[in-house]
Amino acid sequence: MNQFQVKKNRFSEHRVAQDSHQQVLQDGEVMAKVESFAFTANNITYAVAGDMIGYWKFFPPIGNDTSGWGVIPVWGFAEITESKADGVSKGDRLFGYWPPADTLKMKPVKVNPQSFIDGSEHRQELPVGYNVYRFADKAGQKDARADNERSLLFPLFLTGFLIWDAVKEASWYGAKQIIVLSASSKTSLGLAYALADDADAVPTIGLTSKGNVDFVNSLGVYSRVATYDDVTALDSSVPTTIVDMAGNNELLGKLHKHFGDNMKFTVNVGLTHWENAAPNPDVIAERSEFFFAPGQMQKRIKDWGAEGFDKKLNSFVLDTAEKCRSWLSVKEVSGLGGLESIYNAVCEGSANPNEGIIVRM
Repeated sequence: MNQFQVKKNRFSEHRVAQDSHQQVLQDGEVMAKVESFAFTANNITYAVAGDMIGYWKFFPPIGNDTSGWGVIPVWGFAEITESKADGVSKGDRLFGYWPPADTLKMKPVKVNPQSFIDGSEHRQELPVGYNVYRFADKAGQKDARADNERSLLFPLFLTGFLIWDAVKEASWYGAKQIIVLSASSKTSLGLAYALADDADAVPTIGLTSKGNVDFVNSLGVYSRVATYDDVTALDSSVPTTIVDMAGNNELLGKLHKHFGDNMKFTVNVGLTHWENAAPNPDVIAERSEFFFAPGQMQKRIKDWGAEGFDKKLNSFVLDTAEKCRSWLSVKEVSGLGGLESIYNAVCEGSANPNEGIIVRM
């Protein structure tokens, strides 16, 4: 078994670890062979928040010298190669949360025709939304474009949908506009599409780097697009809510200081600029909160029922993915060596915003 790992305290450092021990299935377990997965800035957020949210706990590192090493979870597809679990058969394809590795052993529970939950002991206390595996289709019945879009966009648009829902539920926190940082990120775009489709939403400003302005403007999903250098030129008299996908506390400090009392709330989501995440005294902590997507998801599953939630979510994701086909291009790389070749660019935030990376194992 091969597995991509990063240093938990310096995740720009990475390696491919190996474990030659044969994995033996017990009754109730299955073995899945990872086929493909997406790798985006969202995965770097998993690393940055690995200890805070528990992302490091999903997939323990393999090998002999594992101290200080962790595994960043990814979203994609796998095929069942061996099964000793009722309701799950060899050849079944699954969409879900995987390690960047060759294989994963799981223990399906609550199996139904649509999905199951991995009931492995070490995952039982982790957010259930990340433990659900959905049946995709049988081996040989693949739609590569649909698979790529699902791997790339589903987890990001899921988060965007949940942010929109939470901020709307809070009546925009009393704001008359929403500023979205790292506006070119796909999670930001998922949120922007949701806001643009909401007739009750307040206007939006997408903040991005100079190099991405033309791309973000071309999408037409923000009411206005500005650069990070334009912060002090924004109208500070407008009550404002910030959705922060960047995690750049230097930039956040400038925004909080500029808007003052009109900075109504900051929803902290991502860490695409994790290198500038040091504390800043200008950030108003009592009007800031880290967004925990699984919590909002569980709330809505309780409110709407699991089927109701899936229906609303899938409708949004499918409609929005269709809109992205005009600009989203897919770059495929081969295996964990291919992941190593693009990892630094994603980690540094220098990947092309209109490109999605798929690792095909």
